[in-house]
Amino acid sequence: MKIAVVGASGNAGSRIVTELAGRGHAVTAIARHPEKIVPQPNVVAKRGDAMDQGSLAQLLAGHDVAISSIHFLDSDPAKLIGAVRDSKVGRYLVVGGAGSLEVAPGVALVTIPDFPVAYKAEAEKGGAFLDLLRQQKELNWTFLSPSALFIAGQRTGKFRLGIDQLLTAADGKSWISFEDFAVALADEIEHPAHIRQRFTVGY
Repeated sequence: MKIAVVGASGNAGSRIVTELAGRGHAVTAIARHPEKIVPQPNVVAKRGDAMDQGSLAQLLAGHDVAISSIHFLDSDPAKLIGAVRDSKVGRYLVVGGAGSLEVAPGVALVTIPDFPVAYKAEAEKGGAFLDLLRQQKELNWTFLSPSALFIAGQRTGKFRLGIDQLLTAADGKSWISFEDFAVALADEIEHPAHIRQRFTVGY
């Protein structure tokens, strides 16, 4: 497939680019600073601005799939969705956040008393992005939330999937590596199972 990754130089985006390219997909890696994108087979780096809906739509046009891997506070969900819609891309996947996942029925992680203040604004905007996606009647979207701790690690290919509830391991830890998140996202692209739906991945 021809796949565009917006935010391709970031922690999650760079791993997603590598995972998809390694599977033989033709990847367009889009970033404000494309020189930061590591050269590798099947990858073409291009300069792009997620806040410029018109030019982003032009960059996305002709791809089978578009992925956005951008901090929510550094982007405008309406412009990203608009660019995808204008580009006529067949499928849109979003690297989501954990804040909107439930820790109890109807209780989002971001609302619990000990949720880190430093991450609250980002988490709340991620939840707003998900709400906006759910209002789209024609867009073929998927929102993949990581677990609470989203960090560099190993590509094991061994993880669990969930839907709207935060996944927690037997030791009480809720986490996923960037590398295994990329595996779960690539699997979803190749074998669609969560169309117009949020899902989550964790150990």
